[in-house]
Amino acid sequence: MTTMFTPDRTNPSSALGARLRALRTERGWTLEQLSQSSGLARSTLSKIENGLLSPTYDALLKLADGLALDLAELFASPVAHMGSGRRSICRRGEGQAHPTPWCVHELLCGELAHKQMMPFVTTVHARPEDPPEEWSRHPGEEFVHVLSGEIELHTEYYRPERLAEGDSFYLDSRMGHRVVSVGPQDARLLWVSTQPEPLPEPTGADAPEASPTNGASA
Repeated sequence: MTTMFTPDRTNPSSALGARLRALRTERGWTLEQLSQSSGLARSTLSKIENGLLSPTYDALLKLADGLALDLAELFASPVAHMGSGRRSICRRGEGQAHPTPWCVHELLCGELAHKQMMPFVTTVHARPEDPPEEWSRHPGEEFVHVLSGEIELHTEYYRPERLAEGDSFYLDSRMGHRVVSVGPQDARLLWVSTQPEPLPEPTGADAPEASPTNGASA
């Protein structure tokens, strides 16, 4: 007997997978087409869509770039307030959570599309048994302020630095970097990343259709 997979929308990984599948289906793309557009392996995309894998921040950026979307649009359908009057308020607990094995990213003010900055609060797990070994490396720049806890910043060209509550760092995201929590408790960081370049408006086959079910929120 075949068991149908039903996304658990209370699970952030499953919700992201359902959202990704919906975005791909809107475009009429196969997994192979999305793989070619994003640079992520087809098997990786399949695991994400089925809620079996929580992608890293770098992988999320590749997905957003491959779909020509704002990163926040991977989690919900934002309102594209274009023009000079743009404002977004995000109350405590309203951010869109995305867990990974080493941390939890909470994306803030996600309803605005085509932002030049991506703000989020990251909770880095205290002293993970299997800390990340791969460098994070992507276009743009990042500013990070330590809200609580203690971290160790590893960068490709500098010696590791420890930062505690109230400390901050700014770096070129193209340089390999990673953050590890070294305190007895989880560290909380205010993280602001720039978009590498303005994202184009969807056109033609990639333009969302005006329908009640278009871009259903995960």
